Amino acid sequence: MTMAEETTANQAVTYPEEGSREMIEAGVFYGRKKSKTNPKMKPYVLANRAGMEIVNLAKTAEGLERAVAFLKEKVQNGGLILFVGMQAAAEDATTALAKKFTMPYATNRWAGGTITNFKIVSKRIEYMKKLRTDLASGALDKYTKKERLMLEKELARLTIIFGGLEHLTKEPDVLVVVDPNLHSTAVREANRLKIPVIAFANVDSDPDTVDFLVPGNDNARRSVQWFLKKIETAMDEAMASKAAAAQKTAEAAALKAAQEKEAKASAKS
Repeated sequence: MTMAEETTANQAVTYPEEGSREMIEAGVFYGRKKSKTNPKMKPYVLANRAGMEIVNLAKTAEGLERAVAFLKEKVQNGGLILFVGMQAAAEDATTALAKKFTMPYATNRWAGGTITNFKIVSKRIEYMKKLRTDLASGALDKYTKKERLMLEKELARLTIIFGGLEHLTKEPDVLVVVDPNLHSTAVREANRLKIPVIAFANVDSDPDTVDFLVPGNDNARRSVQWFLKKIETAMDEAMASKAAAAQKTAEAAALKAAQEKEAKASAKS
């Protein structure tokens, strides 16, 4: 029996029925070698098979439910979400997700002080945006060829460092991270500023650094895509609720205005 088959066999007694097969097929249950497991993550481990820890998917489902509920609340209230996922398995999906909702993201590198030294970093981001605009509009044509080349190189350098952070207009309200170990600097900065962290994290992570932990395989493309798809769905639902609430408010305001107008007309007559 393979690891996946054995995990499926345990599904009825261990995992919640809804979504469990989806997690298994995505390989979310694959942990790390026992020697690499953080002792604090033991509550999220179901068993050990051939030296490999198996993530308890019931815990994954519980963590995801908490994370999604919190994220929806923040998005409905206009919160700014910063996505971080620099490993190959997460880079493309993280970028696509952030761009869909016009949110900032870091998928190339994390510049130290991105959020703890935001006032300084924001100036560099604005400078990068200005250089990009000037290059596209032809405003750099007034410079000599050598000067223009230097500015283009500077833009390329800034894009490597800050590309994706154009929409980081303030300190983020939430940090969404795939693999907090790999992005420990980002997580530390968020912890320092008490910015809530939602993390998809394997069993070698430190759960104490994360506010909303979703345990799972954070190193495989399918598993990471499963997690980010859940985040995307949650944000879609939050945006729809926000739009519906705004429409309801607008309709109520229009009705009130019409009633007041009618009342004034009646008073005059």
